[in-house]
Formats: sequence, structure tokens, C-alpha cells
Amino acid sequence: MVFKTIDDANQAVIDKIIQSAPFLLDVVPAKSVIPALEGQMLLHAGPPITWENMTDPMQGSCVGAVLFEGWAETEAEARELLSSGKIAFDPCHHHDAVGPMGGITSGNMPVVVVENKADGNRAYCTMNEGIGAVLRFGAYSEEVITRLTWMKDVLGPVLSQALQTLEEGLNINVLVAKAIAMGDEFHQRNIAASLAFYKEVGPIITTLPISEREKAEVSRFLADTDQFFLNIMMAASKAVMDGARQIQEGTVVTAMCRNGKDFGIRISGMGDQWFTGPVNTPQGLYFAGYTSDDANTDIGDSAITETFGVGGMAMIAAPAVTRFVGTGGFYDALNTSNEMSDICISQNPNFPVPTWDFRGICLGIDARLVVDKGITPVINTGIAHKKAGIGQIGAGTVRPPITCFEKAITAYAEKLGMAE
Repeated sequence: MVFKTIDDANQAVIDKIIQSAPFLLDVVPAKSVIPALEGQMLLHAGPPITWENMTDPMQGSCVGAVLFEGWAETEAEARELLSSGKIAFDPCHHHDAVGPMGGITSGNMPVVVVENKADGNRAYCTMNEGIGAVLRFGAYSEEVITRLTWMKDVLGPVLSQALQTLEEGLNINVLVAKAIAMGDEFHQRNIAASLAFYKEVGPIITTLPISEREKAEVSRFLADTDQFFLNIMMAASKAVMDGARQIQEGTVVTAMCRNGKDFGIRISGMGDQWFTGPVNTPQGLYFAGYTSDDANTDIGDSAITETFGVGGMAMIAAPAVTRFVGTGGFYDALNTSNEMSDICISQNPNFPVPTWDFRGICLGIDARLVVDKGITPVINTGIAHKKAGIGQIGAGTVRPPITCFEKAITAYAEKLGMAE
């Protein structure tokens, strides 16, 4: 497709995002939809990285995945295997997937399957484990492995059965529109969306031909896990943005992610190419007993939500979350969203925000505007302890280095023959 101007190309990308139709179809073992996971491979968050360069929490997540898969029986054996070169590593993004925090995904982990019916593409994400000692924050204790095994053997199959009763799947746009009016921004606050999801699947679960114990366990887990919808939102955002980047022209940001070492972005006009810069450490509030000295650098693919236009980009939608991430109060949230709209091309009419005078969420981060105005996107995030096994120690916000956007614009200018 040929466009007369960059603005025309960007508008075509924007139109695809508006017209997208993500539906949650199923929950399946990762290796059944990601062929590369049939062997000894682990997917990770962020742009490409090697085992040696991973921060301790991401390495801890890898240890947990190896123990979960049964490739090793002890931590020492797992670390020896991981450092041997016998296990392959690749970004989740290279396999139509995304992963929170460490993002570590292995073959037998259940993933949600989201299809963007407007463009026919699918995306995958592991399910949210809840809070406490969890794999995504680098924990790999017996408790973590037991929970992952239960999710594989019980939670995944039960949700799969429930979703199979829905002829078209679950319309995610409808859930997002409901929940944004109830105070969610879909990165740090997902309680309304998680409950809206449970409202849809809960009654179905009660009718399934499974044991009463399984019904009770799954219902309790979904009721207790306030952030359950985050992973669904991540897969939906990935499906939408991958559909939009089928138009490989323009300067719309189509992915943002981090691996603890590098922050990476993609833009529509440069396809699969990553543009990276040194990742920052989140700024925010810490749980009792922890300080910024304990914080790990930022990790995770969850910034795909900000790429879509929610999370930190939609701070005004969730004033209740602002103090949790250390950004003040209502007017600070308003100022943040107003600032974010300055680096976006438009606003998404599908998701009006009541607390923003029903303006739509930010739509289409333009790398040109980021560079021109010197304003980088705000990303809401959890803060992991820099030592594996401890887990989350706070929450805050982080911004990408502007060098990512500068590199992307320079490369696109060269592609168009506009570079000096």
C-alpha cells in the first residue's frame, strides 16, 4: 500500500486500531499454539537478551520454569542447565505472545488465546498467578511450582471448557468499555475488568461437568485475583497492535517492552526491528521495609497496554491508582493523561473516559511527537526486588529512554531516503 504522506500512513494504522475486534477464545498449553515451545525453549519479556545479561528476577523466573517443566529437579541443576546453552531463549514478541514482568513462558504453561477478528491474527499470554511469591517476579519456591501446576491441570482446562460454550468467544472491547467507566486503567488497576470477566464465566463454571472442588477452587481464585484481567488485556493489546502493524509504514509505536537491561520499541514503518536504549528503574512507592536501593530495573511486556493507550496513558481513568504508584492525586492523573495526549495522534472513540469529560483514551503514540516534544510515555508498573525469590516490593511509573524513539525515527527517515 502506497501513502502520499507519513500522516496518511499513520491514519491508516490508527483506523486499524479503532476497527480492531479482540475476542478471548480459549486457554491452552503454550506449546499447542507456539510451535517453538515443543523443545527446550523459554520465551522472555522485552527485546532479545541472553541468560548472562538477564537480571536476577528474570533468571529466577527461568529457574522456576525449568523446575515446573521437570527439566531439572533442583535449583542448582536448573541453573547449570540454563547456563549450558542447551536451552534456547527468545522474546515473547517474536512468537505472537507477551509476558508480564520476567515474561518467562514455557511449553506446558497455559496461555490465553485472543483473536483480533478484524485482521485474523492471534496473540497469547500466560495467566495471572495472583500476588505474593509468583514466577513473574522471579520466585521459584515449591509454592510457586505447585500453583503453576494447579493452573496447568485445573484452572486452564476449566476456563477452556467455559470459553468453549461461547460461540463467538468473549468480546474484550465490551469488557474494557465497561471497566474503564468503573475506574480501571488496565495496568495497575484491573479489579473492575477482572470482576466483569468473572461475571461472564462464573455462571458457566457452575454448569460444567467437573468436580465441586474444582468449581470452588477456580471460582475462589478468580474472585481473589484482582489483576487477573491484566494478562488478557496484554494479549488483546498485542493482537490489536500486531494487526495494526500489518501496515508497515508510518511512525506509530506498535510495541514497547523491557527486559531489565534494554527498553525496546517498534514502530509501524520499521516492521519487526527493535530500537533499544538502557532501561530505567521505576519511581514510586515501596512496601514496608523496602526502598529504592532494593529495586530491580524495569522488566516486562506489559507496556503493550500503554502502547494500546491504557495503563499510564489513561491515568485519568483510574484516579484511585495514582497514589498507589506514587503520582499524587486526581489532578496529577489529569495532567499525566493530558501530557500523554500531546504525543498521540488521536483518541479512541471506543473507550470514552468519564473522568476525562468522556474523551477517548489516547490513540497512536507518534514517535515523531515524542522526539519533537521531548515527552516520553508514562508506564505504570510493578517494582520487583533485585534479588530473585523475593517478588514485588512496590509499584510506580517508569519512562522509556528517548533514544529508542530517536533511533526509530532516524531509521525510518533513512528508509524513506530522507536522512541527511
